[in-house]
Formats: sequence, structure tokens, C-alpha cells
Amino acid sequence: MFATCAAMGISTVAVYSDPDADAPHVKQADAAVRLPGATSAETYLRGDAVIAAAQAAGADAVHPGYGFLSENAEFAQAVQDAGLVWIGPPPSSIVAMGSKINAKSAMAAAGVPVLTDLDPAQVTAGDLPLLIKASAGGGGRGMRIVRALKDLDDEVAAARREAESAFGDPTVFCEPYIESGHHIEVQVMADRHGTVWAVGERECSIQRRHQKVIEEAPAPLVERIGEEMRTALYDAARTAASSIGYEGAGTVEFLADHDGRFFFLETNTRLQVEHPVTELTTGVDLVEWQLRVAMGEPLDGPEPTAHGHSIEVRLYAEDPANDWQPQSGTVSRIELPADVRFGLLDRPGVRVDSGIADGSEISTYYDPMLAKVISWGPSRPRAAAMLARALADATIHGLVTNRDMLVNTLREPRFLSGDTDTAYLDTVGLDVLSAPLAGADEVKTAAAAAALAQAARNRASASVVGALPSGWRNLASQFQTKSYLLSAGARSGAGDDEIEVRYRFDRAGGVQLPDLENTVVESVSPEEVVVTVDGVARRYRVTVDDDRVYVDRPGASVAFTRVPRYVDPSTVERPGSLLAPMPGSVIRVAVAVGDRVTAGQPLLWLEAMKMEHTISAPADGVVAVLGVEEGRQLAVGDVLAVIESEEETEDQ
Repeated sequence: MFATCAAMGISTVAVYSDPDADAPHVKQADAAVRLPGATSAETYLRGDAVIAAAQAAGADAVHPGYGFLSENAEFAQAVQDAGLVWIGPPPSSIVAMGSKINAKSAMAAAGVPVLTDLDPAQVTAGDLPLLIKASAGGGGRGMRIVRALKDLDDEVAAARREAESAFGDPTVFCEPYIESGHHIEVQVMADRHGTVWAVGERECSIQRRHQKVIEEAPAPLVERIGEEMRTALYDAARTAASSIGYEGAGTVEFLADHDGRFFFLETNTRLQVEHPVTELTTGVDLVEWQLRVAMGEPLDGPEPTAHGHSIEVRLYAEDPANDWQPQSGTVSRIELPADVRFGLLDRPGVRVDSGIADGSEISTYYDPMLAKVISWGPSRPRAAAMLARALADATIHGLVTNRDMLVNTLREPRFLSGDTDTAYLDTVGLDVLSAPLAGADEVKTAAAAAALAQAARNRASASVVGALPSGWRNLASQFQTKSYLLSAGARSGAGDDEIEVRYRFDRAGGVQLPDLENTVVESVSPEEVVVTVDGVARRYRVTVDDDRVYVDRPGASVAFTRVPRYVDPSTVERPGSLLAPMPGSVIRVAVAVGDRVTAGQPLLWLEAMKMEHTISAPADGVVAVLGVEEGRQLAVGDVLAVIESEEETEDQ
């Protein structure tokens, strides 16, 4: 948004919450206004505060961005009532499409195929499986799959809580759940003079928790079925927009089966997160056209057509191998190879859109997305290869991310064949896709590089005879040792997550690594170690951040935690302790001290990053300690409860 405004000579104003005070978007804007508070409800969902900020800064228009109030008709109307220009569709269009329930009725009346809505109060076993959805928003919030009737009430209640927290509206509805469909969407752009463009289609079938992870244009399914399906999709999308007097950018989403039959899902009355793939394949700056349409300009020239192929991935701070657990904390370093940032490409390459920089804090209040990384190439295989290479070569320190899962997906045979649907992650298997890029032997070599760089760093800072090699003795002595733990995102789960490195610097200046065969250390410095394995030399960059050590080479990265030589007894948890896996707040507690529980039984629920997370009992036992109550704010590692076996309880 700001990049396009700058290119058009338009000044910009950012609003920011307290956690976002140092965010890059604040620095990129010409001016910035603070919204006091931390949560969405206190800041970005406060329409009155956003309008007041615009007026205080002397702005004459408001661009709502992707989320929060972007599909809120009352906010759009309030912006206009304040004498400001709303860069988006008319409030009446948002009302018509902002409620998914109302939107389906309108589309059915316009002749667009739709899935039947189900009233949660009237659902029967014959309606299962079904999908609960938030009427007022998207992004996976407020969505739940129900396969058993006994789970319906609890899932509806949970969906309503999430919807209220994310969108300020707890309304939900149900629809039949299609196990393996294709999520196809059409980008529309409409002016106030009656012209509606269908600016290409996208496929966004690869999702986790009903939130898109990989998006691409054009859609592989449509490419396979042919122009007849594309024409029908475009006609339906134009009808959807025209029937409600739409203006500006919007997305009409459909669910299609393997044979190309499609049904209307919803219309997003805003610019989508995945809009860059459409920009790169059509050469159209969609943000520029949003601004031009808001200025009253007509859409001129022929409807844009797509060329080549573009793929976007969402780089998240999360651990796919651990049930997609979101991460929070500081991004100490992030370097994503890019040919352009927030712009169009004039040749095959990679684009990065990111509001994260070195030192950025990922809080529990907002979505944990670090960046969108997008490639464009003349063909789908070329686009996938370029994007996978850019991600694999990226430097990301501080948090566990889904980077390795994205790279594995982009290189996976079924993905490359274009056979992707909404069941893709389950079909291929998350154990396969979330496997670390660095194999077991590579991890051992990386650990050796970490140990040698640490030894070099120690000698470089030595105040006495610093020129001597680490561990130097008059007579040959035993090997030195250093131990490391693999980070969460690199663990194998095979019980070998702690690695001991043995090494010795010899009198000739060489290094002996007795546990690594066919390995020769070429050079060692505090920041880089060059190692030859089976005749192939590779450079390993080593970065130390407190007790964390990051080892990067082209194509793979490994993160370690240094194992202390001596363990502080106060850091040892009581057996049976259940620890907070993430920062967040406790929204519900279902047990009390003394209760008997079974493995897998829900004990309490946390809210973090606008999503609910269930904490379950790790084993059968008795709740001996309950360390939290509703409303408690938690940090990672806080003790939630202690579950003891019944034998332990009886012995006390």
C-alpha cells in the first residue's frame, strides 16, 4: 500500500498499537498515529479511534488493509460520514456480502450455484460432516469441522468465541463440508461507472486450520479443465459483483470438485492477502486501481489477461510438526532473498512483502505471519523451483517457522503435478512435509561447525595467549566436547535431539572430528566454518544469540540451544508438570484440583493470536496442582497444572 502510494505521489499515515510501535510500516509511512492499547479490540477494531487518527493527521482517505475493519460496513459508513474517502466498496455492498449468510441468499437469487446453509439448531446426524463458519469474517477464525453430533454444541460455542474476538460479531452458520475440494477464487475490480473486470483466478486449496498457506495463479484445476470452466467462473464472479453495485477490489470465492463443478462460498469485500500472484501474472497493480477507482476514474482498456505462473507462500512463525503451534517472541534476524519488495517483476524472480525486520516482536495479539514470498516464472515448475530456492536460502533466526514445510511442499511430486486439493496436507502427510531440510548427517556437521566457531570465539576473546588454539596442551589430551539441543523445528522425534560434538585442535593447526567420517575442516573463524565432506566443500555461517546458535548454509539451516555444563536445580520442573506452550490468556478451565483425568481430556483453553488452543491431559492421573484461572495472562513455560498418577497421589 505505502509503496504504491509513494509511486503515485500520495502521502501516507500509519496507525499502530503499542506492540507495533517499532514495526516497519510505522517507519515507512510519512506520519504515524498511536492507538493506545495492545489487543485488537483496544486498537485496530476501534473504528472511532482510526477515524480520529486520520482526522488528526489531516488525511483525506482511509484504506482498510486486509483484516480487522476492512469488511465492516458500519466503519465504512462512519468514514464517509466523517467526510473522508473510503477506499473500498460502498457500505451497501459490504452489507450484502459481509454476512456470508446474506451473501449466499443474494447469489442464489442471482443464479450463482451455492452450498445449502444449515441452522446449527436443526442439524441432524445425516448432515454430517459439516463446517461451522463465522458469518462476519474469514482467515480460518471461527471455523470448525464437526463429524460427531455430540461435539456440535461445544464447537459452535468455540467458533462464536473466536468470531467475537476476531471480528466483533459472534454470528456463525453451518454448511456441508466437502472433504477434498478445490478452493478457487476470482479477483474482481469494479468502477463506479458499471465496468467489472475479472482479473484472473487463483487456487488456494492448500490450507491449515482453514487458513491459506500456498496460493497460486492461474489455478491448476482450471488449467486442467480448460477455458469453459474459466469462462463460467468469470461470468459468475462478474454477476456477483454487478448484482450488488460493487466498486473497487474484491474476491469471489468458490469451492470446486475434481470435475470442475463449483459453488459460491463467499465474497471478500477487500483486497486479499494473496493478491500479489494476480498482480505478477497480469502486470496490474491492484492497489493502484483501488486508489484510482476511489478517485472516480473508470477502468480503461481491455480486461487484463494472465501470463506465466505465480506462487505465493505465507511464512509463519509456527511449528507445523507440533500441531501448527504458533510462536511468539523476537525475530533476531530475517533475510529473505528478493528481486523486488512490494512491487511488480519485469522478469522471472521473487517478490517479498513483509512488515517484519530484524528485532521485530511477534506478539500473541495478532496473526504470526512474517512475510509473503512470491515467485513469478514462465511456467509453474520454474516458479516453484525459484520460490523453494529462495526460502531454503533465507536466514531466519529467533523463532521456529514453517519454512521447511513450505520448501518440502514446493518440491513434492504431487504438488508439482498440480494435483492439490483441500485435503493435500493430510493426504501427503505432515510428517513428510514438515521434515527438516537438514538431514541427520547434515545436523551433525552443523553441530560440529557450531562447536568449532564457539571455540574460535572463545579464543578470540581470550585475554591471555589468545593465539593458541582452543584446548591446546603440551601433550595430546582427550577430545574437547560441547553439547547442543536441536530447536523444536528441527527435532527428529527419534530420541537423538541432543548432540555431543567431540573435537581436538592438533599441533599442525588441523582439527580432528572423530565422530564424523570423511570430514575435513578447511578453516575456522567465529562466524564461519568451511568443511569438506566426501570431497564436497560447504561454508557454514554461525550466529550466536545468547544460548541459541544458528548454523546456515545455502539450502538448509539448523538451530541449536547450547546445553549448559551444569544444570541449575531451580529450572527442573516437577514431574507431571504441564507447561504453557505459548503466551496467551486462559479463557476457560474445565477441571479442579483433585479431579481424575484421562489422557487427551481437555483441561483448559488458551487464546493466542486470535485462535483458541486446547490444552489436554498428557496421561491418566489426578490434578495435583492447578496453577491458572480464567483471565490469567501466561508466558511460555508457565506451569498450568501438575498431573500425578493415582499411585503417587495415594502415597502422599
